[in-house]
Amino acid sequence: MDSTGVPGAGMLLLAAPDLLDPNFAETVVLLLDADDEGALGVVLNRPTSVPVDEVLGGWGDVVASPEVLFAGGPVGRDGALALGVVPSGPDHGPVGFRSVVGRVGLLDLDTPLELVTGGLDGLRIFAGYAGWGPGQLEAELEEGSWFLVPAEDEDVCRASTDGLWREVLRRQPGDLAWHSTRPADPELN
Repeated sequence: MDSTGVPGAGMLLLAAPDLLDPNFAETVVLLLDADDEGALGVVLNRPTSVPVDEVLGGWGDVVASPEVLFAGGPVGRDGALALGVVPSGPDHGPVGFRSVVGRVGLLDLDTPLELVTGGLDGLRIFAGYAGWGPGQLEAELEEGSWFLVPAEDEDVCRASTDGLWREVLRRQPGDLAWHSTRPADPELN
């Protein structure tokens, strides 16, 4: 799929190489919601150095490695979103889990830890989120700032997010995969 697709929950936004905004350069954003009122997502590949336990005591034991907060985006950095992946099968996740798409969903951080432990294949906590007002994301897609592609469950809680941007590009069909080989600074090529 190219950047002319329709954004929706479960799609990834990959920053185009020309998107130089430091908040989004080489980011992979998972859309959690997109409609006529705007869009909301989290940046999957921006781990911080802040241990989860420093901010949310006890949650470090249930999050996927690395056990740090992720910078979900520039909006609402004083709040947190928990994104989890449920195991394959008919189970719909632990108490407090709300599916977004497929096996991926949001987890209410007020859920008691004992109800979460063992109920997810992975959990990640994001400080802040990425948000767009009505028509804003569509305009950015139209101008070529983002590539819109399908997400895979495994994108959410990878042990290492280094190289996620290039790996997601590489698995795309057609010319889009070629962007994964582009040097960080084309003038040095």
